[in-house]
Amino acid sequence: MKLLVAFALVGLVAGGVIDAPADSVVEIDYHNKIGIPLAQRLKAAEEALDFDGSRIVGGGAASLGQYPYIGGLVITMTTGGTSVCGSSLLSNTRGVTAAHCWRTLFSQASAFTVVYGSTLLFSGGTRVTTTDVELHASYNMITLVNDIAIIRLPWVTFTNTIQPIALATGTSDFAGTTAWASGWGLTRDGGSITTSQFLSHVSVTVITNAVCAATYGTTTVQSTTICIATTGGRGTCSGDSGGPLANAANNQLIGVTSFGHRDGCQVGHPAGFARVTAFASWIQARL
Repeated sequence: MKLLVAFALVGLVAGGVIDAPADSVVEIDYHNKIGIPLAQRLKAAEEALDFDGSRIVGGGAASLGQYPYIGGLVITMTTGGTSVCGSSLLSNTRGVTAAHCWRTLFSQASAFTVVYGSTLLFSGGTRVTTTDVELHASYNMITLVNDIAIIRLPWVTFTNTIQPIALATGTSDFAGTTAWASGWGLTRDGGSITTSQFLSHVSVTVITNAVCAATYGTTTVQSTTICIATTGGRGTCSGDSGGPLANAANNQLIGVTSFGHRDGCQVGHPAGFARVTAFASWIQARL
């Protein structure tokens, strides 16, 4: 499956007007360009129950409870619109997501409805609503550096399909590591049908930051970033923003889905995540 990240397009802010240069490679207007249109399509797909397995590209449909820590985000915007993202459950009262799922230069969320224990976003599962979201103080809405946020939740009871994920710690860069990404994002670029309303997952390989920076530059790819290869049409895609990247060896959270290339998910460019080990102490202080 093609999992979705928030595409981040580097913009310039001058006199309150944002102008995106022609050579930008990432999309920063996540909600208007990706999340809100995707929410409409996902909801319609669920209501129509028109899923078939051919929509999963590069991965597959995840079974209920396979990723018990993933929380879908149905996002209420201040404009009244609805957007979508992903998140990871860390404890009975805390989750983690991408900061851009809450706020971008162009949009502001007013509430998250977090969906646990379901392969659907708009129906089923345990659903809790919160307005208590803390963005990292150094989050940069243009470069997407430090793109991470804590979600404070009403009490979530653990079940066989709802469980927290442990945080990775230490100094490993994880290059060469196999990891699992999961989410409700797009399953392929273009075409008349580009979403699967069911949770999807894909196995990916972590690459070095040097390789990633060759595409995005060192302004976006910093020590707090971790990236994956998307060769063979496998990786995250638009709409998977905020969701988990888990180490396949020990099922620890190593990344939070952050950005991908403006040209799409299947063109072979790396995808970027907030590096959890870089934020472990910041997260733990808020658990």
